[in-house]
Amino acid sequence: MSEKGTRKFLFNIGVFTAVMLLTFWFVFRSQDISRTVEAVQKMSLGYLAAAFLLAVLFVSAEGCMIWYLLKGIGEQTRFTRCIGYSFIGFFFSGLTPSATGGQPMQLYYMKKDGNSLSASSVVLMSVAVVYKLVLVLIGIGIVLFWNAPLKGYLQKYYGLYFLGLFLNTALVLILLLVMFSPSVIRGIFYRAERIIVGLRLWKESGARREKMEQFLAGYQGTVCFLKENKKMIWVILGGTFLQRFTVFVLTYVVYRGLGLSGTALLDIVFVQASVYIAVDMLPVPGAQGITEAMYICVFGGIFTGHYLAASMCITRGISFYAVMVIGAAVFAAVNMRKSRKRA
Repeated sequence: MSEKGTRKFLFNIGVFTAVMLLTFWFVFRSQDISRTVEAVQKMSLGYLAAAFLLAVLFVSAEGCMIWYLLKGIGEQTRFTRCIGYSFIGFFFSGLTPSATGGQPMQLYYMKKDGNSLSASSVVLMSVAVVYKLVLVLIGIGIVLFWNAPLKGYLQKYYGLYFLGLFLNTALVLILLLVMFSPSVIRGIFYRAERIIVGLRLWKESGARREKMEQFLAGYQGTVCFLKENKKMIWVILGGTFLQRFTVFVLTYVVYRGLGLSGTALLDIVFVQASVYIAVDMLPVPGAQGITEAMYICVFGGIFTGHYLAASMCITRGISFYAVMVIGAAVFAAVNMRKSRKRA
């Protein structure tokens, strides 16, 4: 990582930590910490392990889909490295607003490992499109078939839910336009190049444009391959539905692990899904703060008393913070491996 990249990384870590500390202060400023800790201690170890497994499965599933698409396209890649790309992507998505840093870092390491830039770009864009599309489909389904309970649970966040649904839908349409229209990518590149050359940060370069055209040719070829092999997209679509529900079901596992009952599985799954839809596109690293605030509000009728703060600590701690730690460890391990190779 360059010196500039290191400074930006450390800045993101600092912002992430500051937001995290503010979030914990906001959540616990009016809570009896001792009673919350006591409630957390009642969590069954078996259910805790199951929740952790679901969180790891959620992130690993993306790596499985990256591996499946790369192998289908003809790229030679290791399954374990694809799982690593997924955890690195999760880590950097959590550090950056609106999860903008995840895919560029995944692309960087995929290229470093010998995968072609064009194929890697199409694979990551395909995974991103399907990932967002599934969230939009789930969101629309909830509105159509579960709207009255949704309104009752979300209360003041009902409008935020529709904003999140709109933003995710818009992003899906933009990604599809970029994915299936190379002329859009070409136009973006050449406009950006003119601006950068005008600022005298780059010099005019025919070689650069030739490389861009080579990239676009490979990109278009990969898109055509996927269009002709629709079975692969259907597999990714089905896999993404399962992936999404692993993290939604995780909250129900925590609910049962705390010894609670009385609320149906689907109610908890749909409420958790609505939280994800509402906060997914907000420009806050890891959607910290708003996720916790919304959780305390919408789950108040499901987790009673001190179990509410306890469940939020366990659910968010496992599904986000624990996986962030794993992602950081994977990122460090990958960089140490590459450093040893250079030595």
